[in-house]
Amino acid sequence: MGVTNSNKVVNTTQILCDGTVRVTLALTATPDIMSNPTDIVLVLDRSGSMAGVPLANMKAGADTFIDIIADATGGSGGQIGSGSRIGIVSFADTATADTGLITSVDTLKAAVDALTAGGSTNHADAFATAAGLLDPPSGNARVIVMFTDGNTTAGGPPAPVAAAARAQGIIIYCIGLVGSDGVDVSALNEWASDPDAAHVAVTPDAADLEQLFADLAANISNPGATDIVIDETVQADFAITSILTPSKGSAALLDARSLRWTIPELGVTASESAILEFLVQHTGQISGDKLVNQSITYSDAEGNVVTFPAPTVSVDCGTVVYPEPCPTPVELSVSGCSGSVEVDLGDVSLDAPGQILQVDVTLQQVCPGQRVALAAILSEVDSAGVEHDRGMKVFTIPAHDAPSCRDVLVRCIRFVLPADPEGTGQPPCAQRDLRMRFIANSLDNGFLCCADTATP
Repeated sequence: MGVTNSNKVVNTTQILCDGTVRVTLALTATPDIMSNPTDIVLVLDRSGSMAGVPLANMKAGADTFIDIIADATGGSGGQIGSGSRIGIVSFADTATADTGLITSVDTLKAAVDALTAGGSTNHADAFATAAGLLDPPSGNARVIVMFTDGNTTAGGPPAPVAAAARAQGIIIYCIGLVGSDGVDVSALNEWASDPDAAHVAVTPDAADLEQLFADLAANISNPGATDIVIDETVQADFAITSILTPSKGSAALLDARSLRWTIPELGVTASESAILEFLVQHTGQISGDKLVNQSITYSDAEGNVVTFPAPTVSVDCGTVVYPEPCPTPVELSVSGCSGSVEVDLGDVSLDAPGQILQVDVTLQQVCPGQRVALAAILSEVDSAGVEHDRGMKVFTIPAHDAPSCRDVLVRCIRFVLPADPEGTGQPPCAQRDLRMRFIANSLDNGFLCCADTATP
C-alpha cells in the first residue's frame, strides 16, 4: 500500500509581522501485506541430507519468517493479522501438508519444530501439495516459499508443476542451501517467479539460513517506502530558523528557506509514522493570508505519489500609511519586435539639489477610529553643535478599523537636504549629522464643550 497518509500543519493560523510558526510534516507508511492479505505456504525440505545442523537452522529460519510476517500484518495475541495466513508443507520422498492455512503462530512453529530428516527429495510433489493448499483461491495474494538443500531425487520433474502454479497467479520464492548433494541454482531460477534476483536466494552455509528467511519475509511484506527524500522550500518572505530532530531519518537546511528530510525506510515491518517539525519566521513587511511553503517535493524508491496540504497563516504587520505619494510615472509602450527603442519623455526638472532623506516612524497604540496629526521636524547639527532647520512636514494619518489599539507604521517621509550645508561649516560630501523630532496627537478625542446653559 506504500504511503497511506501525508500531512502538513501549522501550530497557529495568525502571527505578527515578525512572528514564528511551527510547521509539522507527517508521513505514515504501511507494508503492502497490511492492505493486501496474503496466503503463504512454507515448503520445507526434510530429506536425509538436512539431518543435524541444517535442519536446526532451517527451523530457526522458518520461525523467524513466521514472526516477521506476524509483525508485518499487525498481528497480536500470537496471531497473524490483516487477513493473511501461513501454511506448512514439508517433503522428502513425498510431501505432507503439516498445517492448513492458519493464523496461529504457535501452531505453525510447533509444526516446523516437529520435522525430522530422512528420505529422498521430491520437489514435484512438494509444489503440487503447496498449490493444493492454495486452491481454491481465497481472494488473498498467494505465495509459495520453497526451501531445499539438494537436487531432485524422487518423483516427476518439478518444473511443469511449478509453472502450472505460477500460471494460476501464485508467486514462488526459492531458498537454496548448498547441501551434501549440492543444489541446482538454475533449477531454482526456473521454478521461481521472475525476476530471479528478487525471488531466489542461495547460501553455502546453514548458519546463514535464518537471515535468508528473515530477508525473504521482509521482501514479501514489502516496506511501504524506502529511500525517502522530501525537499521543502518556504515562501520568499519566510525563513527557516530551526529544525527539530525528526522521529525518523535526518533533516538539514539547504539554505535559509529550504530543507531536506531523508528517511531510509518507513513501514518495513508494520504501519509506521514519521514526523518532522521546524520553525519558520516571517521576514516580510506586508500583512495578509500567506502560504507558508513555496514548494514541497517527495520521492522514494517505490515510486509512491505523495502530496502535502498547503497551510496558510494570517500575518499581521499592523497598519501601514504612506503619507506622501510617489512621483507620477510616465507611460510608454514598446513593440516586442523592436531591436532598439528611442523615446523622448520630455523634460524633467530638478526639484532641488542635494540629498534625499527618507524615514519611517511607528505611532504606538493608536486606537481604532482615531485620526492622528503627525509632525516631522528635521534639523542639521554643525561642527559647533548648533542646529539648523532643514524642514518640517505635517500629516493627517487616517483612522484604522482594527478591533483594538495597535501600532501604525508611517513610511516614506521624504526630506530634501541642500547640497551646500550652509552654516554647518562642513565641506561637500562630508558626513552630515541630523536630528529628527516627531510630534503626534489624536485629532478625534471625543472632546465636547460644556453647554452654554447649565442644566439644573
